[in-house]
This record gives sequence, structure tokens and C-alpha cells, in this order.
Amino acid sequence: MRPVRVPAVASTVAVLALVSGCGAAGGLESAGEAPSAVEPARLWPRLPPASAAPYDYGEGETARIPGIDVPGGDVHRLDPVAVVQAGLKARTDRDSGLDELPDATVRAIRACRTAPDDCPVLAPYHFDLTGDGRDELVLGIRMPKRQLAVSAYRADQGDRGGLTRIMSTSDAVISVELAGRDLILRAPSAISGYEYRTAWSWDERQQAMLATRDEILRAPERRKGTDRNRTAGPSASSSPSPSGPSSTSPSDPPAAGR
Repeated sequence: MRPVRVPAVASTVAVLALVSGCGAAGGLESAGEAPSAVEPARLWPRLPPASAAPYDYGEGETARIPGIDVPGGDVHRLDPVAVVQAGLKARTDRDSGLDELPDATVRAIRACRTAPDDCPVLAPYHFDLTGDGRDELVLGIRMPKRQLAVSAYRADQGDRGGLTRIMSTSDAVISVELAGRDLILRAPSAISGYEYRTAWSWDERQQAMLATRDEILRAPERRKGTDRNRTAGPSASSSPSPSGPSSTSPSDPPAAGR
């Protein structure tokens, strides 16, 4: 939209009217002096900065999934069980150890074809998490003690590209939701009436999903029977706005092996 230019004469008249009306009833009055901006006070300024992160939560870690082709870049055509089974052999670009699953879960994944009722792989979801117009694959894996592993996969570029895991995290999850293009994980807190919320967002520079927001907030309501012992793995959640049909809790979808 082009800017609207006000004639100089009209501007002058408006200014004079405003000045003359300042002291009149209903005119402008001073609200007092505006507070001065104060820069943050740095505590212990001589403390040397940390040279490395104290914990590795696996943020920004990716892995190429061996043996999985994605014709036309369409992740809708992938078998989630095959993806998870192939992912057991995947090597991450850096070793945080967070992609490792419990032995019992690994055995159940390998037996999904012969024992589908015990398959821990949940039904898949497909969302455009990166904003490139193509859907990514989002998978959940049930683990002992009501833990849930959540991972996201992106098809590589090309007509017959491969598959890359762009997110892998696990926690004692209350629910997993989609808000915009962010995946929101909600997990119980040790403080009664509160919960953790972590938003995972696509980062173009890192070419991976990052935990961009991690908060502890008042829980919407008290939930009974929820395990409040949070694991030491990647955290759980942020954006409070679920997206209706796009959101899901760990108990909603059936196992993919059924």
C-alpha cells in the first residue's frame, strides 16, 4: 500500500489545534515521566563462560535410515513398522545415546510381523513440519513405564531419495499435539498441578527439529493415575494450543502392527 501524504497546511492546522487544546477540558494531559530503560544486571560478571553444554538432549541430532527408499518423496507410502525396524540400525550424526530404546521394546519391534498385537509402534501421522509443502512422517513408540518415544522423518530430495530422521525424543508423555508446524509434547511435572511443555520446531540451518521452547506451566486440570517421575531424556512441551483433530495422546491411535 502506498503511503498517504498529508498536505503541509493541513498538518500545521492540526498541530496548532492540538497544542491549543492541551489545557482545555478533555484535552491531552501528561502522564508523567516515562521510566528510563534499564539494561539487565549481570550477576558474577567475572565468572568464566561454560565451554560445553552440561547435558546432551539429542537436539539437532539426525540419522539416515538405511534401506528405506521414498519414491517421489511421498512418506505416506511408507510402512511405519519397516521404518522403525530399519531405524534400529541407523547411525546418528553424533552420538547422544538418546535414540537407544529399551531391550524389551527393541524385541517387540522386531517381532511386530509375528506378534502384531504386542507391536509398540503406533499409527503414523503426516504433517508438513518443515514448511516445504511436503509432509513428514511422525511416529510414536510405546515403552515401559508409560514412556513414549516420538520421532519425525523427512524424505530426502530427489525422485527416489532416502529417509532421514530429523527428531528423536522420549518422555513420560501426557499428550502429543500439533500447533502450526510445531510438535508439542506435554509431560507431568514433579510439582502437583503443573506440567512440562516442549515445542519442537524445524530449524532450516540445522536441518533438524529443535526444542525451541521448554516451559513448566499450570496443568489445565488434575490428572489421576499419571506417573509424575519425569525421565532424564529430552523434555516435554510448550505451546498450549492443540490443533483439534491433528492432536493425539499416546493412547489414541492403535498400534501400526495391527
